[in-house]
Amino acid sequence: MTNPAPRPRFAGLDGLRAVAVALVVVYHLFPGSPLQSGYVGVDVFFVISGFLITSLLIRERAEGGRIRLGRFWTRRARRLLPALALMVTVCATAAWVVGGDVLVDLGRQVLGAATFSYNWVSIADGSDYFAQGQPELLRNLWSLAVEEQFYLLWPLLLPLFLRVPSKVGRAAVALVLAAGSAAWLVALTASGALTRAYFGTDSHAFGLLAGVALAFLLQGATTRPAAWMLRGWVRSVVMLAGGVALVLLLSVATLREADTSLAQALLLGTGFSAVVVTAAVWPGSPLGRALDAAPLRMIGERSYAIYLWHWPVLVLLLAAVGVPGEAPVPGWVGLVALVLTLVASEVSLRLVELPVRRRGFGGTLARAGAAIRRSRRGRVRALGAAALSAVLLGGTTAAIAAAPEVSSGEAVVDAGLEALQQATAAPTPSPAGTAAAEHTPVPVPTPTLEPVTGDRITAVGDSVMLASAPSLLARFPGIHVDAAVSRSMYAAPGILRELQADGLLREYVVVALGTNGPIERETLEQIHDLLDEDQRLILVNAYAPRSWTDGVNAELAAFARRYHDVQLADWAGAIGQRLDLLAGDQVHPGTSGGELFAEALAQALQRSQESELRLESIVRFLTQPLADATGRAVGSHAGSPASSPSPSP
Repeated sequence: MTNPAPRPRFAGLDGLRAVAVALVVVYHLFPGSPLQSGYVGVDVFFVISGFLITSLLIRERAEGGRIRLGRFWTRRARRLLPALALMVTVCATAAWVVGGDVLVDLGRQVLGAATFSYNWVSIADGSDYFAQGQPELLRNLWSLAVEEQFYLLWPLLLPLFLRVPSKVGRAAVALVLAAGSAAWLVALTASGALTRAYFGTDSHAFGLLAGVALAFLLQGATTRPAAWMLRGWVRSVVMLAGGVALVLLLSVATLREADTSLAQALLLGTGFSAVVVTAAVWPGSPLGRALDAAPLRMIGERSYAIYLWHWPVLVLLLAAVGVPGEAPVPGWVGLVALVLTLVASEVSLRLVELPVRRRGFGGTLARAGAAIRRSRRGRVRALGAAALSAVLLGGTTAAIAAAPEVSSGEAVVDAGLEALQQATAAPTPSPAGTAAAEHTPVPVPTPTLEPVTGDRITAVGDSVMLASAPSLLARFPGIHVDAAVSRSMYAAPGILRELQADGLLREYVVVALGTNGPIERETLEQIHDLLDEDQRLILVNAYAPRSWTDGVNAELAAFARRYHDVQLADWAGAIGQRLDLLAGDQVHPGTSGGELFAEALAQALQRSQESELRLESIVRFLTQPLADATGRAVGSHAGSPASSPSPSP
């Protein structure tokens, strides 16, 4: 099979690819860096792909009179599939070796990678790209799926666009479609469907369509530029606009979540990328030459492999060293992941991508067969490659077979939810039941104190309490537990008001809502003000690898010190010494961890009783002399002569 004519090279695009992949990699591997919106690098890739693919297809049609779909798709397969297959099999096998939560739902992920539909498979499965927790191993393939779908569909649709009389008209149609996609993105994000908006091909196609519009507008400009395009002042204006757009693109990548919305960042990134692409490929462009600097070109040529490898390498490293997905990425892990990514991308380029790209799949196999026949060294290499392929395919198969449906954290939360449902359906057990007797009572200094029974406790919490529900129900039979996933402290006042209206707010009110976000004293004051004088509040502090946890625990401790009827259950202190009792996410307790949660609550309840007893003793101590004096005065008055009855005559 003869190789197709070499494609025209557009100045600056490899360098711009380097910028794009650098934004994404730094954003993922070093989340504490200034690039807080580095994900816009994906949209830079989309603009480049839309422009480049459309330009190549237009050129092919102009030269040959038609678009040879088979040849186009074969070129795309040569470019994309070898590196993708290598990454997926190596990382899946490594995940099998590491084990645990990194394997969750791996079969679905591999299916999405193999069918170019990762984004839609994830949407159908209900995955949340922005949720905290164990990240998916192959999650970065969502954007590759969007591009692959574009490569499959766009050559079929392009002839319809070419029926529009002028290239300006074609570009206008593409821009109208891009605006529609962007509007759909904005609508979805406004409704809260962030993952659907971000993953959807329809809602995230505006970058590709912007590149398409550029290709129509600049059709033939790089090979046969118009005279006006070569004028010095025109080129200066375009270069100035391109330079400013590049600076603004980098500035967008530094925006924090508080400074911009997801849709704003993506749309700004796409717009600035389109201007940079225009300036880079402009005839005689100094910006294109600057972006073609050797280091940038080298990174740009490897950008596809770098993008493929960086995310799964990071996920595998975090899982291997025991850093949960919700925790900040340690700097040394990011550095190791970067080094491994660069090594893997170089190996992929040299040994897999370039041979297939140059000789095709058949040519590569034929060359390998010739090497086997020609020399012993070739046979050894072929045998090694075959053995490695067998290991990787076997490891991938084993990883898919061993993959759990849910993470360890989700499993314990689901178990807690099931326990609560069963407790709701079953009759409330007696507080003096055997389950309470199975636990050794916490030693108390005052023998008159009895452990608080479950029928005196209302507990409101998040998924940590939900995971601990089986232990709470066993330790405190009859306890009323109201717990749900992703709750924060701001929801507590409303929940407590509903429980109060339903008559379910008991003597001891337990609130454990510090896991999912910061808290404010005002919210705690509202909770405290809702309680009656004879009710006691127990606040449970938080343990989670999240930035706000220390502040939450400090605020809870200060509030508990402020009021005599508030006690702090030190869950963080208890589980901090036994992290082995947590699920893989290092947030949710397993069975033994749930028992520790219940024990921390029992100790806080005991302290609350002791505090109440001390307060009563103090009140009695202070009021007893007055009561005694009053009693003596009354007795003296009753025994005086003036008050005695007169003797009978």
